[in-house]
Parts: sequence; C-alpha cells; structure tokens
Amino acid sequence: MCCESKRRFLLLYATQKGQAKAIAEEIWQQAGAHGLEADMHCISEMDKYNLETEKDPVVIVISTTGTGDPPDTARKFVKKIQDKTLPPDHFAHLQYGLLGLGDSEYMFFCNGGRTVDRRLQELGAQHFYDTGLADDCVGLELVVDPWIDGLWLALKEALQLQKEKEGMNSAVDAVSSSLSPALHNVHELNLSSEVQNLKLEDEGARDSDVLSQKLDDINLVSPARDTEPSLVHSVPPVSQSALNIPALPPEYIEVQFQDAQGKNPHLSSLISEGTTFEVPVRKAVQLTREDAIKTALLLELDIADTAFEYQPGDAFCVICPNNVSEVEELLHILGLSGRRDDLVCVKVKQGTKKKGASRPQHIPERSTLNFLLIWCLEIRAIPKKAFLRALVECTSDAGEKRRLQELCSRQGASDYTRFIRDSNVCLLDLLHAFPSCKPSLSLLIEHLPKLQARSYSVSSSNLYQPGRLCFVFNVVEFPAGPCRPLSRKGVCTGWLAELVAPLLHPSKNTLDTKGEISSTKKITIYPRPNNAFHLPADPSVPFIMVGPGTGISPFIGFLQHRQKLREQHPDWKFGETWLFFGCRHKDRDYLFKQVHYFTCFLENGVLTHLKVCFSRDSSTAEVAPPKYVQEALRLCAKEVARVLLKDRGYFYVCGDKKHMADDVSDAIVDILSMEMEADRLEAMKILAMLREAKRYLQDVWS
Repeated sequence: MCCESKRRFLLLYATQKGQAKAIAEEIWQQAGAHGLEADMHCISEMDKYNLETEKDPVVIVISTTGTGDPPDTARKFVKKIQDKTLPPDHFAHLQYGLLGLGDSEYMFFCNGGRTVDRRLQELGAQHFYDTGLADDCVGLELVVDPWIDGLWLALKEALQLQKEKEGMNSAVDAVSSSLSPALHNVHELNLSSEVQNLKLEDEGARDSDVLSQKLDDINLVSPARDTEPSLVHSVPPVSQSALNIPALPPEYIEVQFQDAQGKNPHLSSLISEGTTFEVPVRKAVQLTREDAIKTALLLELDIADTAFEYQPGDAFCVICPNNVSEVEELLHILGLSGRRDDLVCVKVKQGTKKKGASRPQHIPERSTLNFLLIWCLEIRAIPKKAFLRALVECTSDAGEKRRLQELCSRQGASDYTRFIRDSNVCLLDLLHAFPSCKPSLSLLIEHLPKLQARSYSVSSSNLYQPGRLCFVFNVVEFPAGPCRPLSRKGVCTGWLAELVAPLLHPSKNTLDTKGEISSTKKITIYPRPNNAFHLPADPSVPFIMVGPGTGISPFIGFLQHRQKLREQHPDWKFGETWLFFGCRHKDRDYLFKQVHYFTCFLENGVLTHLKVCFSRDSSTAEVAPPKYVQEALRLCAKEVARVLLKDRGYFYVCGDKKHMADDVSDAIVDILSMEMEADRLEAMKILAMLREAKRYLQDVWS
C-alpha cells in the first residue's frame, strides 16, 4: 500500500540471493523510528510503482551477479531505462539515493548498481544522497551500516525541500539554495583500500530501532584467564560496552504440522531460472592422485534423451541437497527428529508487522519437514546479523545471550567478521557453541536463505561428444577449527563425490552382465548460458587460454570443439592456440595427463603451444622453470603481445580470482607496457579496451 503522508519515500530493491532484500527490509523497519514510512517493492514489480510520475525520494538497494550484471529481478527495469529513445530529462523530476552491493573478488565490482546509477544520471535524475558501494569481500556492513545511518537526515532534507518547493512554487534555483550544505558533504561510501580507517561513530541509543544493552542487565560469566576473544567469549572493550544492536526483526511465518503423509514438490518447482533436466551420471574419473592436496573429479552426464543444449564455455547449475547427517543433527537439536516425515504447512502469520510479508518463493506451501531442510534451506549459510538478533530471543543462558548480542552489535563488528564471516560459521556451528539457543522452525524459514544451485563450467563439446556433458570440480574441504568442531566437505561437491563413489571404486554390485560399470545415479541440472565466454566466431583468429587447476575445464571443451571443426572443415584456416596450465605437482594433480588429452591435441595440431607450470615441484635445472602461469606468460611476452595486438586475438582466463586471475591481469599489463614501450597507465587502458571488446574474457570464482 502506498503511503499518503508527505513523509513517504519509495524503497526499491533488486536482489539475486536475498542480500539486497534483507537490507531494504532493515531500512523499512528503521524508517518508522525516524517519522518516515517506506513504500517498499521489488524493482521487478513495475506495476506497483512508477518512476515517471514519482514525486517522493527514491531509495534503491541493488546487488550484482558474479558476472557483473544486475540481478535477474532487475533485468526488465534495466532494459526499460536503457531505451535509447528516452530523452535526457526523462527523470529530471526524480531524487534518489542508491546503495550498491558487490564483491571486489570479482572483476566488475558493484556493476549492477553502477549501471543503474549511471543511467539514471544520464536521464536527468538527481542524487539526494550519495551512492554507497558495499563490498561483500570484507563485509557489507562496513559501508551498509553508516550509509543507512546517514540516510535519514538526507531523506528529511529532501522531503523538506520537496515540501518547500510545492508550497512556495518558487524558482528551482532559489529552492536549491536552501538545501543544507550538510547534504552535499556526504562523500561516496565506496569501500577502498583505506577501509580499515573507516570509523563507526557510536551513536548511543538515540534511535528507538537501536537497543542499548548494559552490562548490569545480565549475569555475564567471564573467566579471567581468557585474554583472547573467540566465538563464544569476548574481551574488553566489547565485553564492557553498552551495545547498539539491531531492532528485532518481526516474525512473519507460521508453521503447522500434519501427521498425514503427503507428496513432496518436484525439484523443478524450486527453480525459477528455466527448464530443469534429470540426467544420469554415466562416468566418473578421479583426475588427481590420492596424495594430492585437492581431489579433482571428472563427471560425464548423459543428456542424449533431453533438450539440453550448450556451447563450450557455457556453465550449468546442479540442484544439490544439504548433507543428510547435518540435517539429522539439526532435527535433533530442534527436537524434531520424530517429525521428519510429517507434512509442514507454511503460511504468513496473521497480524505480522512485517511489510508485504509473504511465504518465501523457495519454500513450498506443503512438504515434509525432511524435504524442507534437505532441499529448500541453505543451512550452511553464514548467519546475518538480523538472524543473530533473532537468535538472542531464543537463548536462555545469560552469558550466551550477551555474546550473541555482541556479535550482532555495532561494537562487535570486528568480532562478527572474524568469528562468523571469515570463519564460515553456519547455524549448526552456532547451535553447538550456544547450546541454550533453541530456535523454532519458523525462525529458520524466516532467516535461512534459499539453498542455491551450484554452477559449474562445461568441460566438453556437444559436437565432439554428442549427447554427453562433462564437468570438472575439486571436492571442497572445510577443515575443523576453533569455530567449527568438525571438518566438512562442500555442500554440492561433497554430495557429488559420495554419489559417484561406486563409479570411482566399482565393486561386483556396480558391474553389469558385460562387466562394465552401470549407474542409475541421476542429478538435476539446468543450463546457464554464458553470453561471452565462447570461442571466437572466426576460426582463423588466434587465442590464448589460461587455466590452472580446474580452471582448465572449459578449455577442454574449446579444444574438443576445435578438433571436430578441423575434421569437418579441412579447407578452413584455423588460428594458433596457446594453453597455459598450472598445478602443484606434475605427478599428483596434472589434470587430464592420464588420458593424454594435451598430447593428442598437440600431435593433431589443435593445440599449437602448451606451457605447463608446477608450483610445488623442485627443480635441479640451472635456470628454474616458471612456477605459476603468470610467470610463464611473462616468458612468452613477445608472442602474447603479438597475438593480442597485431593478430587481434582473444585471451581467456578461468580459475581462482584472488590467487590467479588478478596476477594474470597484472602480467598482461606488464607485457603490454614492455612490448609497446608505453607506461603502465597506457597499458591498463589497452587492457580495458580488450575487455570492452570482449577479447579479454574471464570465468573466475573466489
């Protein structure tokens, strides 16, 4: 419902995984304490708001996908405002403030927010509050919290200006001059390398949405011998501070158990991105030796009887379940072990104070409790501060309650980052650490995000292997630590490894009558096409591939596809191909070595140059060989520069963002600078032009 009061402002959010929505809801909750009312909508609900006629200030919270695009929920909105026929004063009446969410581990940091911000400016919209860019790499709250704190004064100034403008009907310049100088002094909260200098001002308990918890209100047990903070223990000054903690999120979900047996929804109903396919796993190969640091597996899926289509370079998503033993453990802690097969009916709680409350889209209206916890909720998610705040109310022990308050407070921000965020703590870890905390099922549904499908790069060519789809992955390992009592495997990679174990270690039971391995194991997948990370359209164009570790995955598909094209079109001209691959040990984790892929590609001319590095192997050579792909690139500087500049070739990078892709980018800048005899700034501009032309392409992850 729109608010008729002049204290209204429009609040829009565009979310991919729920972060932006959660922050928008926090703004909505705090607004009332400031005498304001937020008219909140998802940016996709364009029938519920109209920026063309909007008179009140607009606040936008928008995330960014890993590829740098706006989230799916913002696609229609972005397409609409990108209309080139719109005049430059289309939004001249609009006042807005924008908070962008991103992750600096990825190339296009906050590009979703930047794209919308830039386009609104081009169409004449004006900032009433400067843009905030929050970085999930180091903690969104470092920018989000102070940005929200400063929002209220800016909103009141903008609303006051609007009121004066309407009442006096005076000239725009005269009205503008009345705007408080303080409004113009709010600097863009763009998280940079100086983030450690960001001071969060303790504002006490001046707002009703912030609760002050004093030490004398609780019986806090603090062993004198503990001088270091931990997940469950704090030290001064946090342990002695009055705390500013978030407002308690309103409850809005109600669950009812039914003893009757019922049918669970199909997995496809959990996905809104497109058509799903249930396909058998036909083959599994371990590509690494048992003593390798990481275990890499190659899986081959049978897609022959489906309409699944892909190109080399595309990705696809695997719908995966939570670990069954972790779900059992959670059921035990919740006291619901005996009800796992009971039907759960989920609906919105009557009389809830939550704005626009509705059952989350990823939660079925009716399903068994087991299905809900295994397939719908991300129980491994790092708990957000709003969740910690809600868990406080479910905790009976005074010391545990105080520590949870500290972890979600302004004063405990560094402890939250260190012991929750950076330690990858999940709900189960918290429940073990704070045993008096007994949350309800409805609270978990309210605060745990959707169990996301996991994305993998295709490692095959449908032209080379019709009806087959291959992919490669490392089995992710999370070691035990101070905040995690037991080691864990990745949600999806651990499940896949367990699923294909019979194919990796066949027994008599897995062999068919011909002595071949048979498998009835199936997984559910759906396509996730990549718009750019594909082979050059012109086969005569040369290209360079850099893919250490499992980053080699898409390039196997590239080379398979190129081999088949060469066989089918012997009269075509094909450009040279370079592959830079790296791993730790030549004899332990040299992927695809045992299947002789690279040797075959070299022998038949599909691969022109192969450069391989081994970072952990010692060498007795007089000149030590390069240990990393970026070093190998520098040794081939002249050839690399020729391919990129003279031959107008393509450059592909796939793999780890933090420890590889950035170093490769730096190496290319150095190469361009040296070979062009230009300064580093000029070389960076050339690299930016290559990116813009889609000739320097990345498929990276953190």
